[in-house]
Amino acid sequence: MKLVNTIRKQVWGAKFAALTLVMACVPMLAQVSSYGDKTQGENIGDQLPKILQKVQVTQHLNGQLPLNAQFVDDTGTPVTLGKYFDGKHPAIVTAVYYNCPMLCSEEMDGLVSSLMMVHLVPGKDFQVVAVSIDPSETPALAAKKKAFYLKRYGHPETADGWHFLTGQPPAIDALTNAIGFGYERVPGPDGTMSQFAHASSIEIATPQGKLAQYYLGVEYSPKDMLLGLIDASGNKIGSPVANILTYCYHYDPQINKHSLMVSRVVQLGGMVTVASLGSFIFLMFRRDLKIGREHESHEPDDETTGGTDKG
Repeated sequence: MKLVNTIRKQVWGAKFAALTLVMACVPMLAQVSSYGDKTQGENIGDQLPKILQKVQVTQHLNGQLPLNAQFVDDTGTPVTLGKYFDGKHPAIVTAVYYNCPMLCSEEMDGLVSSLMMVHLVPGKDFQVVAVSIDPSETPALAAKKKAFYLKRYGHPETADGWHFLTGQPPAIDALTNAIGFGYERVPGPDGTMSQFAHASSIEIATPQGKLAQYYLGVEYSPKDMLLGLIDASGNKIGSPVANILTYCYHYDPQINKHSLMVSRVVQLGGMVTVASLGSFIFLMFRRDLKIGREHESHEPDDETTGGTDKG
């Protein structure tokens, strides 16, 4: 009987320790949920924040780009968008801003990585045209970005095929409206309206400036890019792609939507784990208690048994 009691005490002790661990997890869940304090604006359920509901890419296939829109190139020279459409070669066009803290760099990195695997030559077979949506950005900044991505591409001899433009609202609006590129100016970390909420996309246009293909996200298949350029060079218009958008919205380590999303997943997983473990311990307590009572009801008393033996 003493052995049975000893074993029972050990089992109950282990279960008590497990229950203590479950209770200790509760404050941890509360700490995870504190990330919600870092959100900005309303975000109910799976709905996007109101600001992002205005940010979208509406695919205007076969739409005409504003070739007469006035910009400034990375050398400080005034140009029109039509300069990069010679009637013979397609162009890759993307709306970005050069001081973007995250997504635009990812987009350009994805584009460069894809083009490194495409056996066509910028400046010879097609043009690359990046246009800043921020009217405060300068040709000097555009030149710096061009040098960076040209070096990353690894073929400085193709410099004439890469164009980084800046401009003012009339030209920027004409281009983004033609592309269907919706964006909103938002506050930066310092509170000034220095950043933009926007999605990520690049477009391929025909030699005449007709929108032939859209690529969304920040990674682009080299095979799809090659086929898109070949089709566009023959004035073939592609089909709409799935409108799965990657957003850049107020990228600030102190206000990070990704952290909130991950923390909610962790919180939910922790709650499920605690509930499951608690239920298991409760059932085991009941089972052990029932077995103990049944054992005691069928086991003779040690003292009584001992007295009989002595007699």
